[in-house]
Amino acid sequence: MKLNFALILSIIVAIGLVALVSTIIQSSTEKDNLNNALKARTEQIARDFYVNGLQFIETNNSEKVQHFTDSISRQYNILGIVVYYNSDSIVVSSPSLNPYLNYSLDYISRSINTDTTVDDFFKIKGRRVYQFIRPVNKNAVSGGVVIFYSDAQYIQNMIGSIWMRNFVRWFIQALIISFVIIIIIRWGIFNPMNKILNWVKAARTGNIELLKRKPPAKFLAPLHKEIVNITKAMHEAKAVAEEEAKLRSQSESIWTPERLKIEMQNILDGKKMIVVSNREPYMHIHSGKEIRCIMPASGMVTAMEPVLKACGGLWIASGTGDADKEMVDKNDKLKVPPEEPSYTLRRVWLSKEEEDHFYYGFSNEGLWPLCHIAHTRPTFRKVDWDFYKKVNENFARAVLEETADDEQPFILIQDYHFALLPALIKKEKPLARVALFWHIPWPNPESFGICPWQREILNGMLGADLIGFHTQYHCNHFLETVNNSLESRVLWENFSVNRGGHTTLVKPFPISIAFTMKDYDNAENFKDPNLLQSKYNINAELIGVGVDRIDYTKGIIEKFLAIERFLEKNPAYQGRFTFVQIGAPSRTLIKTYSDMVNAVEKEAERINWKFKTKNWKPILLLKHHHSHEEIAPYYASADMCMVTSLHDGMNLVAKEFVAARTQSDGVLILSRFAGASQEMQGAIIVNPYDIEKTADAIKTSLEMPLEEQQFRMKQMRQSIVGNNIYFWAAKLLRTMAAIH
Repeated sequence: MKLNFALILSIIVAIGLVALVSTIIQSSTEKDNLNNALKARTEQIARDFYVNGLQFIETNNSEKVQHFTDSISRQYNILGIVVYYNSDSIVVSSPSLNPYLNYSLDYISRSINTDTTVDDFFKIKGRRVYQFIRPVNKNAVSGGVVIFYSDAQYIQNMIGSIWMRNFVRWFIQALIISFVIIIIIRWGIFNPMNKILNWVKAARTGNIELLKRKPPAKFLAPLHKEIVNITKAMHEAKAVAEEEAKLRSQSESIWTPERLKIEMQNILDGKKMIVVSNREPYMHIHSGKEIRCIMPASGMVTAMEPVLKACGGLWIASGTGDADKEMVDKNDKLKVPPEEPSYTLRRVWLSKEEEDHFYYGFSNEGLWPLCHIAHTRPTFRKVDWDFYKKVNENFARAVLEETADDEQPFILIQDYHFALLPALIKKEKPLARVALFWHIPWPNPESFGICPWQREILNGMLGADLIGFHTQYHCNHFLETVNNSLESRVLWENFSVNRGGHTTLVKPFPISIAFTMKDYDNAENFKDPNLLQSKYNINAELIGVGVDRIDYTKGIIEKFLAIERFLEKNPAYQGRFTFVQIGAPSRTLIKTYSDMVNAVEKEAERINWKFKTKNWKPILLLKHHHSHEEIAPYYASADMCMVTSLHDGMNLVAKEFVAARTQSDGVLILSRFAGASQEMQGAIIVNPYDIEKTADAIKTSLEMPLEEQQFRMKQMRQSIVGNNIYFWAAKLLRTMAAIH
């Protein structure tokens, strides 16, 4: 209340001062204008009087003079006229003017002596009067004057009226403005401030739900974002402290970002850490008039980004966003993540021709189908291979530029796009520690042997000190391929290759996700039993979920066929079970991929037409990219998840689903051809080509008792906690550091 009163008083005083100054200026100007107008009018009357009345004055006939002055006074509506011949001879148009002469005597003498007109204002009996004195020096009249008296009180009245009007206007304006400002402050400032206070309280108490609410005003969005980030940092620090305390009490060894950071500092000892990949962790795109920063859909990015956030360093990748060039500095770099920068991203630019032949051509029409046994024939073109070599050389130059001042950097190369890069780097920087992690499977020697440039690819890869695969099975295939294709010494006892005096270790490193004890113990659950009804008007008692890029290796068609067979064999589930397939279109410029998108859409449509009713359909296909935040409710709400890869390196969707099950319920159906099947012992393992058995697995998952679900899920969640991405990174980097 005191604040409101002080605010109103301040507003009134401020507006009053402005109004006072304005009124003073206005009244002064208006008074001058009115005075000048009165003077000009009286002067004009005097001129007219002399033209028409001089003959009467010269006769010195008081009767005629008085009669004439009376008529002029009435005609021009003035108080009166006095003709002054001398002190003994004065003719007045009205007896009421006699008192006025006392105010005119001094001015009469001045006018006669100087022979000039004189004017002045005086006040008599509360009335303001203007006198205009003009000398008469003509023929018979010498040393006389004519005095014109005009009423000037109206000027004072008008000035008073201006002051009154301005006072009333000021008072009304002050009240209205005060009232409006109080409302604006109360609703536009106090309410947001109370909201901010609630956010701060929520940050202190850990009320995440309150913090998630949108800010009441757009201008508060940056502040809200910072408070949310501070809260996350506070609670992460608290969770880390609790986790470390728990680990000390239990003598366990769970890896966390903080532990990995310390381990990295010890391993690197001041050396640079560089990650190289084709896919960038953050890309900038135009969205209307704004530029948005998004994280591309990629299992490699999902795995590697937490490592760089924990340890810092440099990530070199292709810039693919249409606004990427607008966001980098002169060295093509920027700090990421946007909300809390912790490492540097350098973007390398590919021309349209390089992208077509390096990425779409050799990498994804050649190596990708070659390494995935998914019955899609690889295509090899000489022009694609030439561009593949060229882009690898471009990235090698970028790495060498960034490590010019470090002879022994740690360089971690990602995936099949850069098979030649290890040898190119080692040739120029032999002391560098170089590791290549191959995120996709490695085929058997006979399959890989169809590649026309298999020797060049193997030689390029063997430039690395360490080559990592997801499973020992893939390591064995690689070593067999080298043994059959190159003159080299394969040491099976320690899984290494010696070639030209250089030794390359080949080890399995099952990649994982960022999942720690604080995530394991997190009781927050996004489960929404009405998820499909509220969003898509679909009634479903039971929900299944699948999350895949639309790729021929992911077994999406086989998954749909298994769902169709399940509903045929178990009609009681028709109208009760809906499967949500989240599918991000990928590499659609390649015909096999665009054909796959069409095939997936048609298969979903066919099955839906076969079974669907008014408010239900068996398959909901969501065909666009979803962020992790958008996928989370489906992971949490589903009763089961299906990962039916026909051939896969690891497939982190399986681990993401398990990590999202905070109540340790739900069932994972997992393809035996996905690398995750070797770790996820609690999953129902299927052969996705066996439609009949996969349909039976769906029924088993939906009818599995809760106790068994929880036993299996807890087993898998504990496995992920013990072998999370931080453990993966520490194990890989320790192995790199141990190489001589």
